[in-house]
Amino acid sequence: MQSFRRALCVVILLGLLAPAFAAETATASKSTTPETQPSKWWMPRHEAKLKDLEARRDEINLLMIGDSITHGWENAGRQVWDKYYAKRGAINLGFSADRTGHVLWRLQHGEVAGTHPKLAVVMIGTNNTGHRMDPPAEIADGVKAIIDELRTRLPEMKILLLAIFPRSASADDTKRVNNEKTNAILKTFADNEHVYWLNVNNVFLTDDGTLTREIMPDLLHPKQKGYGMWAEAMEPTIKKLMGETD
Repeated sequence: MQSFRRALCVVILLGLLAPAFAAETATASKSTTPETQPSKWWMPRHEAKLKDLEARRDEINLLMIGDSITHGWENAGRQVWDKYYAKRGAINLGFSADRTGHVLWRLQHGEVAGTHPKLAVVMIGTNNTGHRMDPPAEIADGVKAIIDELRTRLPEMKILLLAIFPRSASADDTKRVNNEKTNAILKTFADNEHVYWLNVNNVFLTDDGTLTREIMPDLLHPKQKGYGMWAEAMEPTIKKLMGETD
C-alpha cells in the first residue's frame, strides 16, 4: 500500500509539473518558430518583394533584412537609401513589427530564392523585446536561426550582423538593457569569414548614453538625419565586404 501511495504521489507531481515544463518549452521556442503576421499589408508586401526579387534577381547584390527600422529606408530614409544603395543592387527586406520568427518565415518562403547577393545586412530583435520582452538568450537564438538559414541558402554571401539599435531615452531603460544584453550574445556569432559584427549604436547617443528625439522622434525609429548617420557608420564596412574600391 505504501509503495502504491508513493507511486501515486509521483504521478500526481509529474502531472502538476508537466504544464510548467510545456510552457517553458513553448516560450523557449517562440523566437525560433517561423510565423506570419496577421496585419493585412504584411502578406501582400511579402508577395510584392518576391516579384521584385524575381524581376531583379541577377542584379541584386545587397540585402537589407530587418523590421520597421529597416522598412523605414522606404520612408524617412528614402533619400539616404537613394544616395548610398540605389545603384548597388540593393533590396529592402524590412517589415514593420517583425520579430525573429517573422524573418525566418519569409526566408523560408522565397525571399532570397534565386538570388546571388554579395552581402546581407541583418538587424532584428527589438520587437522581440518590445512585444514580449523575450529574454536575451532567446532573442539571440532567433537571430542565430536567421543566420543559419541565410548561410544554408546563400553560402557564398557575407552577412553583416548589426547590433540591435538603442531604444528609449535613458541607458538604464529596461528595454534598452534587454537589447544590450542581447547584443552581447550576438557579437559572438561573428567569425569574420562569413559573419561580421558591427555596432554603430554610439553614433545615435549622447556622451551619457541618452537617445534624443532629434535622432529618433519616437525613441525607436530614426528620422532622415538618423538614417544618414546609420549609412555613414556602415559605409566603410559595407564597401569592404562587397569588395568595392574607391
